Amino acid sequence: MKNKNEFPRGLIVSSQALEGNPMKSTEKLASMAEAAAIGGAAALRVDGADMVREMKKRTSVPVIAIKKIRDRSGRIVITPDFASAKELCDAGADIIALDATFYPSELKEDTRTLIARIHNELGAMVMADISTAEEARVATELGADAVSTTLAGYVPGALHAKNELYTPNFALIKEIADMKLSAALVAEGRFWTPESVVEAMHLGADAVVIGKAITNPMAITKYFVSRIGEMI
Repeated sequence: MKNKNEFPRGLIVSSQALEGNPMKSTEKLASMAEAAAIGGAAALRVDGADMVREMKKRTSVPVIAIKKIRDRSGRIVITPDFASAKELCDAGADIIALDATFYPSELKEDTRTLIARIHNELGAMVMADISTAEEARVATELGADAVSTTLAGYVPGALHAKNELYTPNFALIKEIADMKLSAALVAEGRFWTPESVVEAMHLGADAVVIGKAITNPMAITKYFVSRIGEMI
């Protein structure tokens, strides 16, 4: 299961919530993810083994799983080690997403070794969450089946501007697409309209992940409020 052409293509829906969001419950998030699958999502991205188990009971679409762990600096790191990946695969995950940025953390194991172990010992595909084109290139060389722009604008020292909150990083998507990597290209981050999804695919993305704009009512409401305020 290590072939670019085997990676889910089309619209991938992420169903997650941070602390302080009333939707942060396995039942609520799983129900939204299930609804997204019924609506036509090509795959689901979820956080934690409990969500993986719930989704494997509810739907047959591929499940991309992560485990968020906070390091000593307070930064959340995505699936930084083999133990986390194994926990997710034991719960039924089809694809493991992990932090493949160059940003350091004491939690992160060697990326090459981690990808190889996920492939060889767990039999799962790997999606590398990156923030730059160079990180995408390196992650591909290290064996990632897909690279995703998930962390573009979210790495300390390279945060997106406030006016880019609802604007995907199309320049990065194109830059990576033009590199013709062997890994599948997943566009993720700040997608809010079908037109943006289509644009990303025209630029060369194999799949696009949408989270907040589909499964986060609090964020959706903030989006509408901000847009209404701009127009009045």
